[in-house]
Amino acid sequence: MLVLEDIVKRFGTHLALDGVSMEVPQGKVFGLLGPNGAGKTTLIRIITRITGPDSGKVLFNGTAMTDADASRLGYLPEERGLYKKMKVGEQALYLARLKGMEKTEATRKLKEWFARWEMDGWWNKKVEELSKGMAQKVQFITTVLHGPKLLILDEPFSGFDPVNAELVRQEILRLRDEGVTVMLSTHNMGSVEELCDHIALIDHSKVMLSGSVREVRQRFSEATYRVDYKGNKVAFADALSFHGELLDHNEAEGLSIARVKLLHNSTVNQVLSAILPAVQVQGVHEEVPRMHDIFIRAVGAKETRPAAAEMTE
Repeated sequence: MLVLEDIVKRFGTHLALDGVSMEVPQGKVFGLLGPNGAGKTTLIRIITRITGPDSGKVLFNGTAMTDADASRLGYLPEERGLYKKMKVGEQALYLARLKGMEKTEATRKLKEWFARWEMDGWWNKKVEELSKGMAQKVQFITTVLHGPKLLILDEPFSGFDPVNAELVRQEILRLRDEGVTVMLSTHNMGSVEELCDHIALIDHSKVMLSGSVREVRQRFSEATYRVDYKGNKVAFADALSFHGELLDHNEAEGLSIARVKLLHNSTVNQVLSAILPAVQVQGVHEEVPRMHDIFIRAVGAKETRPAAAEMTE
């Protein structure tokens, strides 16, 4: 759907993007991650043709992106803005018309959205009467109303209470299931794990890692497992022997809970074969790192990192 090839952008002496390349798969939720100042907003502004790259290519469905392609995008920026003195329905209709929608169609679809999101009573109220969360809902609706093929959301959950955040989350998943490609820029790693199929992490103007969420989490896995068992701790530790190292051990509800790190390229099956004669194993669970931990490790790493660590599904 969207391919970025070696994008470079400077602002004076500041290098905002340094050879950024990535591919956003069609019909997926793609997480664009990175610390403040990493270059995410600049990249989004290039994709939406608000500004242009100094060099590199932006391809949309296999060809260079044009202004006509940009009209098929939906963009919800982090900095929100509505005309405070306009009526809510009037404001929403105005934004829909800017997207090229006919007045009759736009009004019909807006009424449907307002009814579905229980906003009927706000149609004739002024924007300045809206809470932050309600204003966010209006802007989300106007972002998706024209049926964009690519939807770019910058911190879409900002300002929402848990109920409305869940409402937006369900809409994002619904749109994805209908074939819309969603690019989600966020610092909320919980949202990334719940919503994103693929991610790219930008730091210091470069892509530091990218790929499917499953593969990225697996890549940062440290081969540690939780083993629930019944039996003698010393027998368990002795049985681990060559294949595993006991990192931690606790007791809960009649079970022994051990954290084990595999050693010497051993497999889980080898560990199980070693400990089964000594204890009764109740369960084995791999400890896969959270995206929050991966973000901290990738951004906070001290060693020199490659410009791009690409992974494919």
